[in-house]
Amino acid sequence: MTTTPIRVFQVATGNVGSEMIKRIGTQPDLELVGVHVYTPDKIGRDVGELVGIGPINVIATGTVDEIIAAKPDVLTFHGVFPDEDLYLQVLEAGINIVTTADWITGHHRNENHAHPSGRPWTEIIDEAAKKGGVTFYGTGMNPGLNQILGVVVSADVANIENVTTIESVDVSCHHSADTWTEVGYGLPIDDPELPGKLKKYTEVFADSVWMMADAFGLELDSVEFSYEMGACTKDIDLGWYKLPKGSLGANYIKYQGMVDGVSRVETHLEWQMTPHTEPSWDIKGCYVTQIKGDPQIYNKHMIFPAEGVDLSNPEDFASIGMTVTGMPALNSIKSVVAARPGVITSADLPLRGFAGRFKP
Repeated sequence: MTTTPIRVFQVATGNVGSEMIKRIGTQPDLELVGVHVYTPDKIGRDVGELVGIGPINVIATGTVDEIIAAKPDVLTFHGVFPDEDLYLQVLEAGINIVTTADWITGHHRNENHAHPSGRPWTEIIDEAAKKGGVTFYGTGMNPGLNQILGVVVSADVANIENVTTIESVDVSCHHSADTWTEVGYGLPIDDPELPGKLKKYTEVFADSVWMMADAFGLELDSVEFSYEMGACTKDIDLGWYKLPKGSLGANYIKYQGMVDGVSRVETHLEWQMTPHTEPSWDIKGCYVTQIKGDPQIYNKHMIFPAEGVDLSNPEDFASIGMTVTGMPALNSIKSVVAARPGVITSADLPLRGFAGRFKP
């Protein structure tokens, strides 16, 4: 039995976007029909050549009208930051959206990037999606799949006291200078703006705490932010990013969902750009779920390269991070297209929405 592939129009050819163009070509249930770019000199070029795989007969475009005219089933958005104006036009035109850009529940966008009218973005985007009869969904590896794993591994626990998901990784594989500038990496550790930048950029992880709490049927009073910062003990040059001595080179951030003054659901970010910081943390290179309860759970989600991949090659190393960021979006597409209209979260998708695909 054959089925018609889902027609995908992608936004962005940056780090995640480039990797996803390569990966879509390996997914028999998906067909790439267009790519929207923001850089003028990319417009009109074959996107296969833009991402280094040779021509694939898909030409980069630069207007929303061209997206709508292509009549895709779904738009996948892999820009570093959201483009809400584009979202609204595409949704109202009847095109589903799956995004890896700064959205899990919308709490963060509502709080930190308010619409000029003062209305919540969640409400505005939900209206546009329902008007078009389509669905809007945000995911990724973390936030995203990491917290879904936190929910799933609790299924055999009788009485939960606390669930904590931890990302313990070396983030130097994520070659996005714009991202890390926003977070504050490279700024002096005593820069008064640094705590605010850390919170503003990472507050999408608070979304993931709200999402987990919703899945658990837990009503939170608040989600609290706390942090520790590691200062570089020497000048660091990563080739694509520089970290002066005394600047932010690592962090340990907590987002804690509180009920009656007790933390019940948490997401932690144990990140290092370099091991040469004070303080430094024991980076485990994986995702961890810890559940306190009866029984207690410790679960490690470890990611290894495919056979034959040389991790001494920085591009191959970075590719793994981009793959695990973008694939939760690609693998969700079929379920998102079938979902109810409006804004949804991972708590609304069936199990098959988190399933990968076997090699043809």
